[in-house]
Amino acid sequence: MEIEVFSDVVCPWCYIGKRRLDAALKTPVGEGVTLRWRPYQLRPGLPANGVERAEHLRARYGEDADPGRVPQRLAAEAEDAGLTFDFAAMKRLPNTFQAHRLMELAWDEGVQHQLAEALFDAYFRAGKDISQKATLIEAAEQSGIEGIRAAGYLDGDAGADRVRQQLERAVELGVSGVPCYLLAGRFTLPGAQTSEVMEQFIQRAKERLA
Repeated sequence: MEIEVFSDVVCPWCYIGKRRLDAALKTPVGEGVTLRWRPYQLRPGLPANGVERAEHLRARYGEDADPGRVPQRLAAEAEDAGLTFDFAAMKRLPNTFQAHRLMELAWDEGVQHQLAEALFDAYFRAGKDISQKATLIEAAEQSGIEGIRAAGYLDGDAGADRVRQQLERAVELGVSGVPCYLLAGRFTLPGAQTSEVMEQFIQRAKERLA
């Protein structure tokens, strides 16, 4: 059974959801499950090279906005998933289109799930700008893609049409927030559910497909 994971790599709940899905798939319910990451952009209108994060937050929330503050609930949920977010290290709010393009290459190379982890880690734990080519190449290498292969890919426009088509499909499917999981093209599970809920949902989907 295929699980499609609609996600954006600047979505903290998507990173938490990934870790919880990983835990669910380590149980017997993960047998026979394949993952396909699908693109979603929380802020598609950002410039290609992104914007200053602190400036963006001040424009949205006022001069008292604290770029380093991690909401209490988010911090607690992240800790429960074994994660620590460093919002203070995030200086840029990136446009994620190029990262999604690279995820398509990673799918072709069979390391998409590994790249998702590398990109999440780069942004949320190291504060790196994942719209920058150097950061993307580094994440690609960490996931098992040769740097020269990733660099050549990013220099062109391969995968761009695939990303656009998938972004349109997400809208057609009614995906309005992420993370969102589509099981076997039929069963939708929205939000960063607990590992237990995900495990139960996957099991029920398998039973209905049997």
